[in-house]
Amino acid sequence: MNTRMRRAAVAICATTMAVSLAACGSAKQSGGGGESGKASPKKGDALTVGLLLPENQTARYEKFDKPIIEKQIATLTNGKGKVEYLNAKQDPSLQSQQIDTMITKKVDVLILDAVDYKAVASGVKKAKDAGIPVVAYDRLAEGPISAYTSFDNTEVGKTQGEALLKAMGAKATKSSKIVMMNGAITDPNAKQFKDGALSVLKDKVTIAKSYDTKEWKPENANANMDAAISAVGKDKIAGVYSANDGMAGGIITALKGAGLSKLPPVTGQDAELAGVQRIVTGDQNMSVFKSYPQEAETVAKMAVAVAKGESLDSIKTGTVDSGTEKGVPSVIVPVVSLTQDNIKDTVIKQGYYTLGEICTAKYKAACDKIGLK
Repeated sequence: MNTRMRRAAVAICATTMAVSLAACGSAKQSGGGGESGKASPKKGDALTVGLLLPENQTARYEKFDKPIIEKQIATLTNGKGKVEYLNAKQDPSLQSQQIDTMITKKVDVLILDAVDYKAVASGVKKAKDAGIPVVAYDRLAEGPISAYTSFDNTEVGKTQGEALLKAMGAKATKSSKIVMMNGAITDPNAKQFKDGALSVLKDKVTIAKSYDTKEWKPENANANMDAAISAVGKDKIAGVYSANDGMAGGIITALKGAGLSKLPPVTGQDAELAGVQRIVTGDQNMSVFKSYPQEAETVAKMAVAVAKGESLDSIKTGTVDSGTEKGVPSVIVPVVSLTQDNIKDTVIKQGYYTLGEICTAKYKAACDKIGLK
């Protein structure tokens, strides 16, 4: 992790842990199916940690998650641990093969961010049968997982929905039509985002079209938005719920391509650089800022603990239930609504991006206009 990343991790942990340790629930040790900490015998620092991330379409995985996890594993193992990394590139079959590869390599623990949370269940069981505990990361995988960390995904959706209604202002009426661009149905988080958003939007506006976007791809969101514009009418769309920033980019391209002189508000998530820049220009209304350093450092701590057969009591944990497991130890990290008003206090202050990275020549005038200097 570079200096900027370290500053980000420290700053974020300091600000967020005070905010919502309550969201993490009681500090209770029970393990995937009540067996966490029992999957492996006691081990030393010379650990091999398998890291399986789901895709490389979203900038966060290579920019934040991977390097932070690698750095934290090295720190926790006094430089003796190593990370074996593979990316599934949004292919569930490839990820299943990668789980087999990690089992063959006899890693001591596996950190798994699932492409398809149901499809990995058999692989998770194979890993456990081979004595390799699995820690679910960012997405709650099925199968006998030993621990889990992510963000409050329902709260993410609520945050997006509330921001959309606020941006719509007087147009936030039952007769106003919006389009919902949800994430991939293979991602359990996508349903939670959607449910959270619906809890805010339902009965407040009319959802004219709703799409589950295959593989979260911006080009698929773009095609879906083109279809929505044709079906609903470009001048009748009062707002667009987009589950993440990448899709928001595809949506905004479609809206501009339809010749709209004024874009309806569009939500996002992940605080990607391109998304932040669209917020600066006003093309995108908001994003959801999430503490990747806190999430990544937490999963590293959990992984080392379960690999060594240690209790998770020292890590602030609650429990969650997956489709197959009850009482899985978990840490839930809080989120922040990112708008023009708090860019300085979030992504810049906490070291995600510099002012220069955001306010390039193309965006300098827009930055000046909103006082981002």
